[in-house]
Amino acid sequence: MTELKREILKRLKSGEFAGMDLTAITRALHMKPQAERKVRFALDELVQEGKIVQTQRKTYCALDEDGTFTGILQASAKGFGFIKRDDGGPDMMVPKRYMNGAYDGDLVSAVPVPDIDDDTALITQILERGLQRVVGNVRREQGKLYVRPDNPRHPEVFVPRKASLGANDGDKVVAYITDFTPGRAPEARITEIIGESLYFDTEETATIIAFGLSEVFPDQVLKEADEVCAREITPAGRQDFRGDLVFTIDGEDTRDMDDAVSLVKDGDRYILGVHIADVSGYVKAGSHLDKEAYDRGTSVYFPDKVLPMLPVPLSNGCCSLNENEDRYTLSCVMTFDSDAKKLSAKLYEGIIRSAHKTTYPEISALLEGDTSKYPDLYETVQLMKELCLKMEAKRAREGKINLEIDEPHIYMDGDDNIQIPPVEHEDKDTISHRIIEEFMIAANESVAEYLAKRQAPCLYRVHERPDDEKVATFIDFVQGLGVRIRLKQDDIKPLDFARILEESRNLPQFATINQVMLRTMQKARYCEENLGHFGLASPLYCHFTSPIRRYPDLFVHRAVKAILHNSSKDLEKLRNDAHQAGIDCSAKERNADEAERAVDTLYKVAYIQDKVGQQYDAVISGVSKQGIYAVLDNTVEGLIPIESLDGEYECIPEKFTLSGRLKSYTLGQKIRIEVADTDAVTRRIFFREIT
Repeated sequence: MTELKREILKRLKSGEFAGMDLTAITRALHMKPQAERKVRFALDELVQEGKIVQTQRKTYCALDEDGTFTGILQASAKGFGFIKRDDGGPDMMVPKRYMNGAYDGDLVSAVPVPDIDDDTALITQILERGLQRVVGNVRREQGKLYVRPDNPRHPEVFVPRKASLGANDGDKVVAYITDFTPGRAPEARITEIIGESLYFDTEETATIIAFGLSEVFPDQVLKEADEVCAREITPAGRQDFRGDLVFTIDGEDTRDMDDAVSLVKDGDRYILGVHIADVSGYVKAGSHLDKEAYDRGTSVYFPDKVLPMLPVPLSNGCCSLNENEDRYTLSCVMTFDSDAKKLSAKLYEGIIRSAHKTTYPEISALLEGDTSKYPDLYETVQLMKELCLKMEAKRAREGKINLEIDEPHIYMDGDDNIQIPPVEHEDKDTISHRIIEEFMIAANESVAEYLAKRQAPCLYRVHERPDDEKVATFIDFVQGLGVRIRLKQDDIKPLDFARILEESRNLPQFATINQVMLRTMQKARYCEENLGHFGLASPLYCHFTSPIRRYPDLFVHRAVKAILHNSSKDLEKLRNDAHQAGIDCSAKERNADEAERAVDTLYKVAYIQDKVGQQYDAVISGVSKQGIYAVLDNTVEGLIPIESLDGEYECIPEKFTLSGRLKSYTLGQKIRIEVADTDAVTRRIFFREIT
């Protein structure tokens, strides 16, 4: 290293040259302006050697090697990214020029850089490649073959002719990356030709593969499923609930029944039984079934199919609480007083025989007096309604936040046409739905309390309080709508949010307030540490009631059974696994959610593409520098590009507004739109405003 470079590096590290550009550094070195070129060469070499960086403001700074951290890179389609730190620190933004050949999903080491803001970093080393394959379309250019990925966060890859598998231009393929060479596209080999791109079935299959999901179970797993389901069911060693009136309440198309309920009244006390499929009795820790279930993490639901966490012989067979069949359960029996205050909760390994497989509409009809189908359930469901209403009132006093979330109902009609009817919130507000929701919440809380009291390992379902900055933005927005609110911004409580919703429920702005509140909330996750559940106003909460379709529930079941069997060995194993299981199960859940949204979007584009030119009422669902997002009453969303609007507009994110000189567009505002275009490749829908 030359003396000049050594001197510059020394004084940058000491902070003496902090915030200086080329000219300032030259002056500080007491060198003449003519020597500026020599100083520039020295600075450029130090940058290339990774000793210093040039910031966006053209100033220079030394890299703080003591501040090195590691994390997973989450790249954006625009070339920059964010690092989720392993040490739990704040996410760090990586500008495009500081990416240094890293791609989405890579494990990297990085150092903070005082550049754009305090959360800016530069990637110094790629520790492990996270990107292993891409799914996309083949394209040929000047005789060379490339795969353009469907995921815009992934890079285009080069495929040598000998590794092309005979793929043709326009084919949808899976390509595994074989070489990362700095300065050029990653090299890959095609391992599967899915089909011709833009065909609906091809695109859906490609999406499933892209998210690492599978419709097929390994042979070993299927063999093990058949073996465990062949076992005889006996009541030995179990609490026998077969003499109780136990039944299931589910959706009309549900096949995997996780939960059954029972309720009796003893004086002024309610005795509620929530009986959950004892999946852990069939899926033993460490088995092929268990490893596959852990890898999947959750069942994934698409409009035309389900990718179950467990093979069908278990999910629809021996674990499912089918009507008139003996089934093993893990049962939570709770006693409530006349005000729905819980007095006790006991857990049992049980055996039940469900009397009926009922549906939400059937129970709603029964509650309205139609006893034609289930006369034997009439008194019980009336009692369930009575307890449910008391539970709801109690939880409302505690601050449960009842947000309305629009979930599309996408299905194929008899002619194989895609149908997406308007969202009906009333469907989820029926008393039959509310009964099951309240009973399941009560069981989940009881099990969390049971494990916490015994200091046992648990995967809590945590929902942390909203970020202070987001809360401040939300409060400003709501007050800007003229809604009067009284709360302490730095000590926000669930009851504060619940009151805002309740007080604005009859206002025209309610849907907007609901939407912005939803965006203000943190995302729930799984964690071995109890951090409470803000949305439910619950100090202790876990997932216990759906072990057929969620791995965290299966984990919780094993913890309960380890206590029931007094197995310190099993408890220690679960305790050691809990931290990583929380991380992995949360990641699998997010991946499944993204996959479901991606496939829903595919269906929505296919649904709307023959409706170009048709007009609809819509509501503004988002604003950005690109324009306005508007959503129809069936959740189909499209972009109105900013260039299609008259005049010039400024995006004001904190007010959720696109503001112009003569007109503004705000979240929740009603507009009339026309379907302008669809793009099947990018799966985007475009609207234009009708004025």
